[in-house]
Amino acid sequence: MPAGPDGAVGLAAPPTSLKPVIDALPDSVYDNPTWRGMAYFWRDTAMYVALLALLVVVSNVAEVLVLEVAMGLVVSGLFVVGHDAAHGALFSSKRRNSTVAHLAMLPSFHVYEGWVLGHNRVHHPYTVRQGYDFVWHPTTPEQFAGLAWWRKLVHRFEWSWAGAGAYYAHQVWWKKMMTGPNPARWVKAIRRDRWIVTAFIGGMLGLFTLIGVARGESLAGVVWLDARTVLLPFVAFSYLIGTVVHTHHIAPDIRWWKKAEWNKFKAQMEGTTVLRVPKGVNFFLHWIMVHVPHHVDMRIPMYHLEEAADAIEAAFPGTVIDKPLRLGDFVANARACKLYDFDAGRWMTYAQGRHSLAEGARGLVDA
Repeated sequence: MPAGPDGAVGLAAPPTSLKPVIDALPDSVYDNPTWRGMAYFWRDTAMYVALLALLVVVSNVAEVLVLEVAMGLVVSGLFVVGHDAAHGALFSSKRRNSTVAHLAMLPSFHVYEGWVLGHNRVHHPYTVRQGYDFVWHPTTPEQFAGLAWWRKLVHRFEWSWAGAGAYYAHQVWWKKMMTGPNPARWVKAIRRDRWIVTAFIGGMLGLFTLIGVARGESLAGVVWLDARTVLLPFVAFSYLIGTVVHTHHIAPDIRWWKKAEWNKFKAQMEGTTVLRVPKGVNFFLHWIMVHVPHHVDMRIPMYHLEEAADAIEAAFPGTVIDKPLRLGDFVANARACKLYDFDAGRWMTYAQGRHSLAEGARGLVDA
């Protein structure tokens, strides 16, 4: 923590706003030359097109699965480029940001205006705030107990380590972007972008169906071609991005807050993470795991996030969760974080949730 008035470290109360954190960032983290953003966009686009071409000629299941892993990484990379542009961070031009974001988000079937509304206007301003932040929003033991049996099964799967992709595709992509209701002033723009995404999906299916027919494929062959070029890349992306978003905001040491207790400093400095990935991974993920500085200021381009993280750590040592990315941690977090007690500010397993409800019921009887 910053030094107190007497020079002692840790005596000063932490800020409640992000201004002191933003003030600690060097001007260099905001540099965003056009050529650099376009280089990432065209590089990732070229890899996406090359993988599509390979998936047309490769049909062996084992080989396709390897290519789908690569496709998941490349589509995720394009999505991060679009995500940065949607924040206005990648370019100085508002129009260029919008154009690149629309295009870069198409391979992941993302609705640009829907993403801007949900991500920029809700998730970022209200990170880890009860009743506001919809991304991996926790369920309380009482809420879970009131669910129908089949909704409990859905929750158990989507909140498991194996279900992160299903959660993202169902709760974020389908419910929030493709079908959910929106405020009146956003309806027209989101409807237009939903049609753009739908047309892209339909166009892709039509293109590869025609390629299959022209090659004399059987019906099964055409369906398999459509699946490996259109459906499976989206599935691979969903599982990768669902896992990534989970690691950003769900862990036993990440607290979610009631409205009265929440503030921007706690939300953005303590409500997400800096996870250091192995060398080479950022070729695809574009530093998205260095997430705290991105939440501190969305204007920082992805390629400056590590520099910004170092500046934040120097100004507020020990505040940010900063550690290596480990798959085992994600699995452990998914097992430990099922339900949430907002009064106590702690995550619980399903068993702990049942025990908490039983203890509460006994307390009422005793009273």
